[in-house]
Amino acid sequence: MDPLFFFKALILGVVEGLTEFLPISSTGHLILVGDLLDFNDEKGKVFEIVIQTGAMLAVVWEYRRRFARMLAGLFSDPAARRFALNLLVAFLPAAVLGLAFGGAIKRHLFQAVPVALAFIIGGFIILWVERRERQAVVESVDDMTWKDALKVGCAQAFALIPGTSRAGATIIGGMLFGLSRRAATEFSFFLAVPTLIAAGAYDLYKHRALFDSGDLGMFSIGFTAALVSAFLCVRWLLRYIATHDFSVFAWYRIAFGVVVLATAYTGLVHWGAG
Repeated sequence: MDPLFFFKALILGVVEGLTEFLPISSTGHLILVGDLLDFNDEKGKVFEIVIQTGAMLAVVWEYRRRFARMLAGLFSDPAARRFALNLLVAFLPAAVLGLAFGGAIKRHLFQAVPVALAFIIGGFIILWVERRERQAVVESVDDMTWKDALKVGCAQAFALIPGTSRAGATIIGGMLFGLSRRAATEFSFFLAVPTLIAAGAYDLYKHRALFDSGDLGMFSIGFTAALVSAFLCVRWLLRYIATHDFSVFAWYRIAFGVVVLATAYTGLVHWGAG
């Protein structure tokens, strides 16, 4: 295997791990970084499944006791059943819309300019939500009802647009709908598990013919890089939100989107997807 492929795998794994749970769009970053590294072909799509799985497992490990209690109490603990039901309800809107429109979205919006525009628009939405007065009525994930979960799930559906950010849609949407900052952030982590499992399984089935045992080394590097970087990012974010809001991510999104648009317009960077 060409050492360059291992380097690309490492970079993309770290990018996935650092962006999956921040409100800055992992898909958007992977599209753009994949363009820069010339790793956005069909093999690249398979690789994304692997590294997204690595990032998802970081949340499973961080909250392993919570998930274990839920599974153990599904038939005996009302709180565990409510938590599982909330995840299912929140998962459904994006799942249904993704199956219906996923192909069209990938054909038309998985390009540099639409991604950059989604970065910028999402940044301004975050700034608007952070600056408006709001009162948290749901302080903990355990206090959420299925109606709260459905609202967050509808917000997550907007993340089907690349560059929007699944984490950003669920966290900011949750805050807009009355969740505390920590509750919205933690529920975004939890919701990532069924969402990424379902999306990964579907893409795996579609692209199963592209898997090659010769790529095992590259996949292992990307998987490990995503797992470790996502684990560190999740722990950092929980500490960060205790004393900060999400405005810094909004300004990053806006600046990043403007740079992509400027380089695409001037021809300084020939974005492969743009």
